[in-house]
Amino acid sequence: MGSAMRSGMDGGSKLESNEGEHMAHELWRKSALELAADIRTKKVSSREVVDAHLERIAQVNGHVNAVVRVLGDEARAGADAADAAVKAGDQLGVFHGVPFTIKENIDVVGYPTTQGIPALAEAIPSLNAPAVDRMLFAGAIPIGRTNLPDLGLRIHTDSTLYGRTKNPWKSDRTAGGSSGGEGAALASGMSPIGLGNDIGGSLRNPAHCCGVASIKPSTGVIPDANIFPIEDAGLSSQLMLNQGVMARTIADVRAGLLVVAGQHSRDPISVPAVLTDLKPGQKLRIAVMATPPGGSTHAGIADVVRKTADALSNAGHDVVEATPPDFELACEVWRIQLFGELELQRPLLEMVMGEGGRRFIDLTTANYQAVDFAAWANAQLQRNSLGRKWGLWFDEYPILLSPTWTQPPFVFDFDIENEANALATVELMRPVLPANLLGLPAVVVPGGMADSLPVGVQVIGARYTDLRCLSIAEQIESACGLDTPIDPIN
Repeated sequence: MGSAMRSGMDGGSKLESNEGEHMAHELWRKSALELAADIRTKKVSSREVVDAHLERIAQVNGHVNAVVRVLGDEARAGADAADAAVKAGDQLGVFHGVPFTIKENIDVVGYPTTQGIPALAEAIPSLNAPAVDRMLFAGAIPIGRTNLPDLGLRIHTDSTLYGRTKNPWKSDRTAGGSSGGEGAALASGMSPIGLGNDIGGSLRNPAHCCGVASIKPSTGVIPDANIFPIEDAGLSSQLMLNQGVMARTIADVRAGLLVVAGQHSRDPISVPAVLTDLKPGQKLRIAVMATPPGGSTHAGIADVVRKTADALSNAGHDVVEATPPDFELACEVWRIQLFGELELQRPLLEMVMGEGGRRFIDLTTANYQAVDFAAWANAQLQRNSLGRKWGLWFDEYPILLSPTWTQPPFVFDFDIENEANALATVELMRPVLPANLLGLPAVVVPGGMADSLPVGVQVIGARYTDLRCLSIAEQIESACGLDTPIDPIN
């Protein structure tokens, strides 16, 4: 949805004319950048903004179970300090005085990085993750920690420690995963912006399911450094895991990316990247893959992708149907890379994960031949070959438009009901996998509805074209976006 429509939805003129009680009630509807502007210009205090979001959490979190740790006293103290800085005329950061939420597998000093499992319930780090420090430096205020599945190894958010997160649009459907708590919190107005991460769509899956926006950046753009569960991550995480930003608007996602991006000494893979953006008035050749190979696609989701493609065509872009080279092979190499490593870790996973997470891994690997070292090593060669082929393909088609999932959000626990359902779950998430394997930027933006549930459209580009992907996503948002936040629906 365009900014003009959003301001109307958020009650723009009404808020300005009634500065009192009604304004506080409506603050949770505003975007992070809108809130920051209002705090900076003293239209509203940070304390009022924080209190409005804490009130919203108290009102709706019981319906969705997204925020698993509320930082109420700490957030109020941070807001009072932020208001004092405004009063003193101090230099203010991009998100000065604005609350944000943090997935509970990202280190925050003073609070456990539980990863959703009892074994880490008391694992309190001595350092913040770099992205957290950078949000704090930008003036943002942590207001809560959000739910995830055990160790983030499922695309349905149900943790042994905290239970299931429900989709705000329909409570029997998944909120996605593994950053499902973030997606549900944003969609229901408990937070304007948050931090998550993604090794197999974990920022993008919940954005699709919950009708919000996110970016999985190019590998290395956002530094990744955690103490728990281990400080030195395995090769799959080094190659394919990315930290990222989630919000309700593309403008907030862009601002968040620019705040947290950049090289950091704790992450040897991070880079001081120069990110390509869309030039003013620039038109691109855009490839549309409405029905990705390798499985079925829900007709309503394909229709939404085509509708967003039409919007881009109407905006002057050259939109054509095309599929990147060896798409199905890219999905298979992702599986070999990740599941080959999980196989080595299976004894430890059996010890610390709950029944649902263990069952998902068991069901999705039951039919596959175990990955031996030769296959795993060969996957590294294939990954490089695929990266080269896709890089050359992006020279011809700078943007790939596709579904995020090829199906609407499934009924909770569909993914562990039986082996066929588990394999269908991996099939429906296939559009998100190549971006992880190849380190590509991938933005998800709401593009419409199918079966009365949101559909996230995915915008993928060549490495380090993160800002260009966001610009194209913003054009989709202006033409096709959804009205959020919403009240949770049972």
